[in-house]
Amino acid sequence: MSLLKRIEQGQGRLPEGQQPAKSVSSSGAPVAPDTASEGGGLSSLQTRRVSAPSTTPQAGTYFDLKTRVQNKLLSELDPSMDITKTEEVRRTIMGMFEQILNEENIVLSRPERQRLFEQIAAEILGFGPLQPLLDDDSISEIMVNGPKNIYVERKGKLVRVPVAFEGNDHVMRIIDRIVAPLGRRIDESSPYVDARLPDGSRVNAVIPPISLVGPVLTIRKFSRSPITVEQLIQFGTITAESVEFLKACVIGRLNIVVSGGTGSGKTTLLNVLSGFIPSDERILTIENAAELQLRQEHVVTLESRPANIEGRGNITIRDLVNNALRMRPERIIVGECRGEEALDMLQAMNTGHDGSMTTAHSNSPRDTLSRMETMTLMAGMDLPIRAIREQISAAVDLIVHQERMRDGTRKVVNITEVSGMEGDIITTTDIFTFEQTGYENGKVMGRLRPTGLRPKFMDKIEASGIHLPPSIFGVGGRRY
Repeated sequence: MSLLKRIEQGQGRLPEGQQPAKSVSSSGAPVAPDTASEGGGLSSLQTRRVSAPSTTPQAGTYFDLKTRVQNKLLSELDPSMDITKTEEVRRTIMGMFEQILNEENIVLSRPERQRLFEQIAAEILGFGPLQPLLDDDSISEIMVNGPKNIYVERKGKLVRVPVAFEGNDHVMRIIDRIVAPLGRRIDESSPYVDARLPDGSRVNAVIPPISLVGPVLTIRKFSRSPITVEQLIQFGTITAESVEFLKACVIGRLNIVVSGGTGSGKTTLLNVLSGFIPSDERILTIENAAELQLRQEHVVTLESRPANIEGRGNITIRDLVNNALRMRPERIIVGECRGEEALDMLQAMNTGHDGSMTTAHSNSPRDTLSRMETMTLMAGMDLPIRAIREQISAAVDLIVHQERMRDGTRKVVNITEVSGMEGDIITTTDIFTFEQTGYENGKVMGRLRPTGLRPKFMDKIEASGIHLPPSIFGVGGRRY
């Protein structure tokens, strides 16, 4: 993608008749809008030049200086430069940046010079004010509540950060830059969108008139290197014994539903569990926004698509699940069941696609079963409740329920077998449960422990050549 095209993707458009908000200098006087810093196209920058009151930073605001240098830099860059070669472009920008400062006799200290360069580079190559937050590995989520209120999540806690956009138009340009390469759109007729960053981080954007505080952007960051099983054990999310059990369940081709509330770590756990799938199997992943990071070679990734501006071309998760059945999958992994696609997922699990996995929002394992009933009814089929429950009990073997605790940590709190039907009721058996022992120094204390019960599907696991010691279930030895 050329530099010119990338910059133009960041060029937002205001509704007809609406004027961009004026920026105000530290002295209170209005200054020209920072069109360059908001990712405006190169041609538009050449016709909307910002006046330069002086060549010294003391004579104007830092904002004026940044705009002036950035405008000149963009006007001198080669528009055909391949912006995907980040390091090469960054070196080119650095050389031209130093040259412009020298030509205009702009004197800056080394920290000021570095700060100015990083901000300009972020506008051209990255996502503006968000780029430092995206580069910070200690941040797991970014929440933009309008241009001036930005919060992040660190270690499970929300904190406000001293970062701000120039105005609503600046936030809009960054949102456009995120969604445009994916072929998605956001405007007054479609004021919210789900998208993803190049690294797989999940993005949701909501703009006026739906949002009353200005454009709202929520980014769920994914780790640069996928979280491993060892890290989950180290974090206290799960225990080594339960991991060994879950690994046997995945290899033994049991159907698993990972459940939990928003932000409880369902997708991360699903990603870890999918890593246990043997590398010689054909895996199909189906998601609204591709987030899973499978390491196997034979993986086909499918992504749903919203309707275009004419209301056509909508491809739903249900459509993709139906199509996946004709693609000879050995495993189907649906990023999240949230509607009528649950019926098709159950059908797939019941028709020879053993070992499939998905996630669902719920408050407990029992609530997961009720949610699946409700989602199946959303398909519009006039099915009796008993028939739906029989489908669920036959399809789902295991529910792994995860919660976000009050100290911000994520923990697996239930590993529950779906054992069958008794009358009209689906029966379940807890294999592992989390026992909280206290709350000390702001931390939840406790451990995921076996209940002493062996699941009924152990014969299926042993048929795969896996023999788990009874001590894993707290039988015939110490309970962990």
